[in-house]
Amino acid sequence: MIIRNFQSLSTNSAKKDTLSILEAGLGAANPRLYLEKIIANDHLVIPGRKINLAKYNHIFVIAIGKASHAMAAAVSSLTRVDGGILVVHDKVGVPNKKFKIIRSGHPIPNRNSLAAAKMIIQFLGKTKTGDLVIFLISGGSSSLVALPDGITLEEKQATTDLLLRCGANIKEINCIRKHLSKIKGGKMLEHLRSDAVSLVMSDVVGNDLSSIASGMTFYDKTTFATAKKILEKYHLEKLVPRSVLRHIDLGMKGKIPETPKKAKIKNHIISTNKNCLDAMRLRAQDLGYSVKVLGCLSGNVQDLGPKLSRTFSGKKMSCIVFGGESTVVVTGKGKGGRNQELVLYATVDLSKKYQDVTVASVGTDGIDGKTDCAGAILQSDQKLNTIKQYLDKNDSYNFFKKYGGLIFTGPTGTNLMDIGIVLRN
Repeated sequence: MIIRNFQSLSTNSAKKDTLSILEAGLGAANPRLYLEKIIANDHLVIPGRKINLAKYNHIFVIAIGKASHAMAAAVSSLTRVDGGILVVHDKVGVPNKKFKIIRSGHPIPNRNSLAAAKMIIQFLGKTKTGDLVIFLISGGSSSLVALPDGITLEEKQATTDLLLRCGANIKEINCIRKHLSKIKGGKMLEHLRSDAVSLVMSDVVGNDLSSIASGMTFYDKTTFATAKKILEKYHLEKLVPRSVLRHIDLGMKGKIPETPKKAKIKNHIISTNKNCLDAMRLRAQDLGYSVKVLGCLSGNVQDLGPKLSRTFSGKKMSCIVFGGESTVVVTGKGKGGRNQELVLYATVDLSKKYQDVTVASVGTDGIDGKTDCAGAILQSDQKLNTIKQYLDKNDSYNFFKKYGGLIFTGPTGTNLMDIGIVLRN
């Protein structure tokens, strides 16, 4: 079981079914399921390209993100790998001794994030014509590898924290990141000296390659002007360090080069949130439920909770499986995460119409906000009169800690955004 406390949470049939459907979705986020479909018999086959791996003198892997160790382990078992670099967030086992491994910061970059960027740049600069670099990219990469441009690490950290708390979505956050970086938006590839391909797990609504991992191995569709508008949209222009505004203004005036606008190597998305939702739908149908699928959900949890309530039919043996990535505007000093808050907002709204609906939502990476849980599960007849006081303080974690419902998986070694379910049996 990926959900470690599956049994203790399964206090009735509705919760057991809900958790079973979530378990199917989490299982479908395993990168090996998709990598073994495209790497076999010394070939890597993706749409529009078939790469003969046997022709290269050396095959190197550079894996970045929450799924880096799982992706690297899978590739190493499917073809010859001569070495490489893994940049991870959590303490994990190294697939083999050929890899240099560095653990860096998430969601705020740290000094190891800088060290990782410099290590990768140096590594790429030593590659040769007869080599192949396979980039393995997954969620979390933007903070795990960082090299600020025109600002200090501390200024980058302060800016990132403001962006994470203001309610900006990941595309907006990554637009700012790209224009404050020497490597994002495709700039990392300026140091490449060999053939390369990038295999990507999408943690972005819409699966935009220029936004996933801040387009580190792709290119950028946004501009310095876009970045300035985002700061103004969230009223951050007077809150971010002055150096940030100065750098963006210089870019807008053309005194700093724009990010690359053309892809240098082939990027291929191997899996998305939809893979999880498809597995959840099938599991729910096997359990006898009629299923409605809502994908690509984004926006503030305060709006998504009522949206789920409006969409749900309320019929017996029916459910909604949903996926995407919500945002939270943090104004309180409590502890929580977007999945936990979404469960509370959805349950409050659903309880106005039904007394026997179960709601659950988790991050496929096993981490919800700055907590040790993946998300939460709640039924519409549980402690509803106390929820508002916890939401007002952004303290969803302590609500569930007191009344039960926290879902624990530990870091899953993958990341395909969030998945959830609304169910009535």
